[in-house]
Amino acid sequence: MTALKRVDVHVEGIVQGVGFRPFVHSLASRLGLAGQVRNDVDGVHIEVEGAHTELEEFLTALERDAPALSEIEAVTVVSGTPAGHTGFTIAASDPRGRPHALVSADSATCDDCLRELADPADRRHRYPFINCTDCGPRFTIVRGVPYDRPRTTMAGFAMCAACAAEYHDPGDRRFHAQPTCCPACGPRLRLLDARGADLCGDPVSCAVHLMRGGRVVAVKGLGGFHLAVPAAHEEAAAALRGRKHREDKPFAVMVADLAQARLLCQVDDTAAGLLTSRARPIVLLPRLPGAPVAPSVAPANRSLGLMLPYTPLHHLLLAELAEPMVLTSGNVCDEPIAHEDADALTRLGGIADAFLIHDRAIHVRADDSVVRPISGEVSVLRRARGYAPEPLTLRRPAPRPVLACGAELKSTFCLVKERRAFVSQHIGDLENHETLRSFAEAVDHFRRLFDLRPQIVAHDLDPAYLSTRYAMELPGVELTGVQHHHAHIASCLADNGDPGPVIGVAFDGLGHGPDGTLWGGEFLRADLTSFDRLGHLAHVPMPGGATAVRQPWRMAAAYLRHDHPGLDVVRRHADRWSDVLAGGGPLTSSAGRLFDAVAALLGVRDTSTYEGQAAIELEQHADPAETGAYPASLGHGDLVVVQVADLVRAAAADLAAGAGTHAIAGRFHNGLADAVARTCTVLRDTTGLTAVALSGGVFQNVLLVERTVRLLRAAGFRVLRHVRVPANDGGISLGQAAVAAARDRA
Repeated sequence: MTALKRVDVHVEGIVQGVGFRPFVHSLASRLGLAGQVRNDVDGVHIEVEGAHTELEEFLTALERDAPALSEIEAVTVVSGTPAGHTGFTIAASDPRGRPHALVSADSATCDDCLRELADPADRRHRYPFINCTDCGPRFTIVRGVPYDRPRTTMAGFAMCAACAAEYHDPGDRRFHAQPTCCPACGPRLRLLDARGADLCGDPVSCAVHLMRGGRVVAVKGLGGFHLAVPAAHEEAAAALRGRKHREDKPFAVMVADLAQARLLCQVDDTAAGLLTSRARPIVLLPRLPGAPVAPSVAPANRSLGLMLPYTPLHHLLLAELAEPMVLTSGNVCDEPIAHEDADALTRLGGIADAFLIHDRAIHVRADDSVVRPISGEVSVLRRARGYAPEPLTLRRPAPRPVLACGAELKSTFCLVKERRAFVSQHIGDLENHETLRSFAEAVDHFRRLFDLRPQIVAHDLDPAYLSTRYAMELPGVELTGVQHHHAHIASCLADNGDPGPVIGVAFDGLGHGPDGTLWGGEFLRADLTSFDRLGHLAHVPMPGGATAVRQPWRMAAAYLRHDHPGLDVVRRHADRWSDVLAGGGPLTSSAGRLFDAVAALLGVRDTSTYEGQAAIELEQHADPAETGAYPASLGHGDLVVVQVADLVRAAAADLAAGAGTHAIAGRFHNGLADAVARTCTVLRDTTGLTAVALSGGVFQNVLLVERTVRLLRAAGFRVLRHVRVPANDGGISLGQAAVAAARDRA
């Protein structure tokens, strides 16, 4: 008789809400093993007993064949005494103890569910809330852990007999799928007019009919409301832009599939992989000439932000509309995305003509994530739905729990428990009460969800940031200030699992400098605990202070002064040019303001309606085939100072001589990349450092990144750039958290 053995197995990671228990049940049953599996506050606990050979196969297959949506962090195996189990069961979850389990991100509708959605014989035919263990809502409906239906916004929907049978059948792919439902027992769609009254007919068909007629429809998605119009309908797109008070910033476009995406943009293998990934982010791609998209969708923009449908409702809308549709965040400019029905009707009532809503509550708002392919790799511009709240792993554990409050723009926060860093979904710009309230609510939810009580709170050094004020008002915590650009480089280090030290190149718009100037073009010697400033872009006045951010022509004036009086930028602003120069402004080393100056000089953008607009449009204006580069001299002293005024003067001279603006923009990008590489080479000679970390919003510029990385690698450097969190201020919180944890270890 074969001797029985028993092991108790504990699995940690993203193992709840992803079909892990059904997988374990099926695996154990197939191997003839007995025992049970259950969720607990730490992950999944398994008691399994049987013959030695089958137990060994079970432990091997547990990690090898785990469900696609799972992510195993640790497996602990302890031998025990057989308990005489008969058969293998899924036991009730154990809610005792302090929660440490992870929560999965929301996942796009799987192929199996799509087949059922399209099958007239299936009982879930055209049901907009179809899901299973392989797909559907997770983070946005979770109220607590362990991840079970009573702790989600599906708690109020009692399963019908048919759904309950699937839920309890170990052989069904909806076995213990918490959002399981059908038309008989689940959420339902309604179409309302702008006053909140029901509109008759099939909600999907009626919504599509309204869109075809040029009406704006608010659609309740996974993480909040979107505003939808046909992408080729200029009148509708222009009306949406006007009502939303969004003058120039591009709208995202949802396409039905890759074939439709390829009618609008260049889609390579990297882009195709991103578009079809379970996260379904918005992917920024080069626009094809003549792409059938209304001018008001992405004015003066050579790129489009495309995404594929990620909910059954999106699939139904696109199938009936039979063309791409604009799907942009359901908010007024700079406000948080609306996610509650009543709030959406109030805030979006002046924008949307109709509301396609449902009665499954969204517990956590989450915007769409935004990514961009760069040379076969990925640059994350906004990390939200599909990625959050799945943690990043720190190289070394934090001794005490940390909360990092992030920056002001593109706000996120980060909570750290031991080696797990939970970077929040994108919150927005903390410039109004609504966004700050959303920030505070999200912090509270994360703290409850992951049972984390921060003892250390990290913040930016700028006292004017609302995130800094939030940190200062928290009682009973230890505060640590982290300089903005140090946090950028630390974020890149944490993103790459590298402790440093490195030569950190932090190029962004503005950040509080300890010397009283506004930093933004920095060369640092940095690790996770400290930094030294080794160099910077030459300081220049910022005429009018913050006004110069909104009026890039002022930065052109700051760099040109009274040179080249015949240039168009001078003539366009002749009535204010001298007064602006006389008024002065705070000194800045900002790379972002340098891009503003060149954009205005070339007539690309004199005034900006959203953050970074002039730099974005300058990149798109540049000829990517241009090989020429403007030289910038390096000043050597205590610090290496890059004389970037040389770049502006060279561009102005070429412009005055009649050179084309596309070529000039290309030479400017090449010249700045060359200046970065030469500065890093000088600093390597003095520090011995051979690794360079690139961070800050300016390094989301594909042209600049590709040229800078190529030159640095050719010079023998190891180059680190962001891959999992944004290089912009959306990654600042991770950097702050990594610094706070490292200082606590020191």
